[in-house]
Amino acid sequence: MGEGFQYRDGTLFAEDVPLPAIAAAVGTPVYVYAANAMRAAYRRLAGALATVPAGRRTTLCYAVKANSNLAVIRTLGREGCGGDVVSVGELRRCLMAGIPADRIVFSGVGKTRAELAAAVEAGIKQFNVESLPELEILSQVAAEQGRVAPVALRVNPDVDALTLKQITTGTRDAKFGIDIERAPDLYRHARALPNLDCGGIAMHIGSQVTDLKPFRDAYQRLADLAKLLRADGFPISRLDLGGGLAITYRDEVPADPDGFAALIEDIVGPLDCELMLEPGRVLVGNAGLLLSSVIYPKTDLARPFLIVDAAMNDLIRPALYGAWHAIVPVAEPRPGTPEAPVDVVGPVCESTDCFAQARHLPPLASGDLVAFLSAGAYGAVMAGEYNTRPLVPEVLVDGARFAVVRKRPTFAEMVAGESMPDWLDDRPAAAGAP
Repeated sequence: MGEGFQYRDGTLFAEDVPLPAIAAAVGTPVYVYAANAMRAAYRRLAGALATVPAGRRTTLCYAVKANSNLAVIRTLGREGCGGDVVSVGELRRCLMAGIPADRIVFSGVGKTRAELAAAVEAGIKQFNVESLPELEILSQVAAEQGRVAPVALRVNPDVDALTLKQITTGTRDAKFGIDIERAPDLYRHARALPNLDCGGIAMHIGSQVTDLKPFRDAYQRLADLAKLLRADGFPISRLDLGGGLAITYRDEVPADPDGFAALIEDIVGPLDCELMLEPGRVLVGNAGLLLSSVIYPKTDLARPFLIVDAAMNDLIRPALYGAWHAIVPVAEPRPGTPEAPVDVVGPVCESTDCFAQARHLPPLASGDLVAFLSAGAYGAVMAGEYNTRPLVPEVLVDGARFAVVRKRPTFAEMVAGESMPDWLDDRPAAAGAP
């Protein structure tokens, strides 16, 4: 079910709030996040790292791309978490949410000159640079501001994360990072560039990694590179180990945080470097769900369908990756209630607007509430307005209280940024206008 969500007296709750109360106040579909589940996930990982010397030199920088809601970022920031950002927008979100610049790292394969300039001016902790052109532009931007930019070259260790192809980033054919074999040459080039502190190395092999072996293989390559660079006179003092720790969606068995901490101590602990980790999904994934209402069952076809008011524009992961999300009724079924296979679909005019096929569910009727579990990561943050459907709202629950932390826009707000060119504007011209 996920920490923070449980049945009580036959009704699904988010912490101490019954989900029907949120549906009545906000409407559906709506994302619901459990603040204490996020805190627990952060403390679990931070606590495991605190048991080893290397972990005590580690800054956890939340991967904001997983869920960039300001209230989510602030909830984790107040726990001591930093931020890992991939755009100037995410950087501004972190700063707005109260995360100081010296706890923010800037990743991403396509940072623009303007984004680099904004991050240099903000004074962030580190730039994870992914190409030679980016390195040269960052040097120019830092020189223009009279500042020194702290740099880690993101290397590609050519290690398969053994996860979905779409979320693997550390193999040789990925667009991310620098071939690890070329890294020494790029560090030598960087040494000749002004206004750069090239004292770091970074890597990130992918997301939803369940096995520790890919981490071990990648971190060993990182450690070997650090030793090689040090022997060449580079004062390597910072290592960004990336993120990728998995959660349970269906039957996955995530890596144990204590074992992960021990692996870090074993492989990179002897280097005595300052470390950064970029956890995202593992902090928020199971702390969120998507609450939806049944529009109606459709049983007059060759196969039965359950049409709900959530759609692929609200939660795109099943359409994009074939991802699995557990779907449960908010009203707990009585023991022994029969289940039958049904396709759970949304109202968007696309055949790919399908959340599940032949999913075994109890009988559900129009107006019944269902919850898509493990939707706190890569859910609302990837939502859109396809079919002119309003962006799904978000609610944060903290104990017995809840608040809307992103409202559902009105139609007027949805079209406010659009305008009609003058040759299509049929409104009468103002008096005296040419």
